[in-house]
Amino acid sequence: MPLPFLTADRGFDTADDVALPHDDRDLWRRPYRPGPWRVGAAALMLLLASFVLFAGVIIAATAPLSSAGAVFGIAVVVIACALRLLRVGAWVSARGVRQVSFLSTRTVAWQQVSSVRTVQQPVRWLGLPRTVQGQALLLVRQGRSGETLPPLLTTHSADFLARDEAFDRAADAVEAWAAEYRQD
Repeated sequence: MPLPFLTADRGFDTADDVALPHDDRDLWRRPYRPGPWRVGAAALMLLLASFVLFAGVIIAATAPLSSAGAVFGIAVVVIACALRLLRVGAWVSARGVRQVSFLSTRTVAWQQVSSVRTVQQPVRWLGLPRTVQGQALLLVRQGRSGETLPPLLTTHSADFLARDEAFDRAADAVEAWAAEYRQD
């Protein structure tokens, strides 16, 4: 007997991604669920960290504490990387859109946004240098240059690989946030 309330496999309900009236729209929120590739990679990193922590305990019991401290430090770095990997993606709030990458974060206020649109273009496959044809959600800034930022979302990212309908819902959600807050 399936227990849909315990899994993320339940059918898409339009109310899932819509903020409730009592929700604070000033809080940063991801307009989609993290994809299986991203969650799987983070889970493997946490599994690796558990092995490193176990090795650190064994080293602490049998060797100098400085060696164990170095191994525990490596485990902490792996755990921090796994948590940062889970934060990567596009986040929206009433203030703007935030693009979080592994090493940096870029925030653009809605007033600075000229347009948000989905285009067909070569996109990076799982963030690697290899490119394939896909869709990307682009954000264009207002101003003299009309600067186009790197894609907010792509169909071949760790969140949307082989999940085209999830990409469409997420792109529509970001476009709706942009349409709502650019008019203010």
